[in-house]
Amino acid sequence: MRRTKSLMVGELLEEFFQRPYVAAKVAEGRLPETWRAIVGERAANDTAELKLENHVLYVRMRSSILRSELFYQREALRLEINERSGVKLVNAVIIR
Repeated sequence: MRRTKSLMVGELLEEFFQRPYVAAKVAEGRLPETWRAIVGERAANDTAELKLENHVLYVRMRSSILRSELFYQREALRLEINERSGVKLVNAVIIR
């Protein structure tokens, strides 16, 4: 509660969503659509599972060819996910 300057609801929500914990949870919720935007429709459709545990992203692929291709791009995937989410969400990507 402030006594000197009133706040608009939009400003209050913006401040709330910029908190590190909240921003990380929002980014985690958007992970499937972020993954789709990064790898494309074909690879996203062949993704059987995306699971984030302790900042490690586990990705299970149906296609062995896509699995091999993404395996060699793990570091680039990690960097792109963190950049698009705006927080350090992923420390490592494990492709299975």
